[in-house]
Amino acid sequence: MPEPLLPTRPPRRNPETAAFWDACAEHRLTLPRCDECDQLIWYPRRFCPFCGSRSVTMVDVSGRGSVYTFTIMRRGSGPFRDKAPYVLAYVQLDEGPVMMTNIVGADPEGIYVGQAVQVVWEPAGDTDAVPRFEPV
Repeated sequence: MPEPLLPTRPPRRNPETAAFWDACAEHRLTLPRCDECDQLIWYPRRFCPFCGSRSVTMVDVSGRGSVYTFTIMRRGSGPFRDKAPYVLAYVQLDEGPVMMTNIVGADPEGIYVGQAVQVVWEPAGDTDAVPRFEPV
């Protein structure tokens, strides 16, 4: 696996997020969908925050979206200390949910609201991967 552009660590799985992280390790972006009201849910959990149903199914999504909002981090701390400037963003997936993530693979000064992005996978530990996004 190539080196990640930003610091990463293996995810901490729990019963609600394990299926999400397992799919990420396979480079698939998957989210829970409520079987009752059909809403996609972010962040992964075993119940629907919209209608309260406990019936959810994991479904793959496209990994495409657009920058909803962002900020350029000009001073990092800890493992991000030498990585500034980098972009912290909310990406609205084409399917609807909004995820907090990083935009990578582009000049931070060139990022703009509404910009089309797609998921890219950065290694996290020996076998895991985290979803980040890059401009299309």
